Amino acid sequence: MTPPLFGIAGYKNSGKTTLTESLVRELSGRGYIVSTVKHAHHGIEIDQPGRDSFRHREAGALEVALVSRRRWAIMHELRDDDEPTLQEVLARFSPCDIVLTEGYKHDHHPKIEVRRAALGHPHLAGDDPHVVAVASDAPIEDAGIPVIDIDNISGIADFVVAHLGLER
Repeated sequence: MTPPLFGIAGYKNSGKTTLTESLVRELSGRGYIVSTVKHAHHGIEIDQPGRDSFRHREAGALEVALVSRRRWAIMHELRDDDEPTLQEVLARFSPCDIVLTEGYKHDHHPKIEVRRAALGHPHLAGDDPHVVAVASDAPIEDAGIPVIDIDNISGIADFVVAHLGLER
């Protein structure tokens, strides 16, 4: 069963990562088991040239697992395959109470738009019915959805918990 999914979306330098990190800390502190998915539009490299695992991938391994006493990771080479869907990624996750996504601004799951007034980016809210709230550093007139101060992490977490029906 897929856990409840809630997204953090916005444009570059709007504060998505900071908000995601803060929400993970807040929700984890409340006793929720939280997982995250970060979507990147550019190539990612979590391995280093010369390392054994890098050499395994370079040699042609489809998947390489790195395992230690503290953590483990599986790297999967796409080669010429398409990027997996969010649902395909979630199917590989261990059970948790909530998954927060960072990015995936055009996917069809509830999300909060992170907006900085000074940046002047286009707005996601209004054009995307899946944007259910805005976290902003300035008041927004006639938003039509809840607007929460971007620094009110507890309030944003309360909103996410209530919206997903996670209250214990």
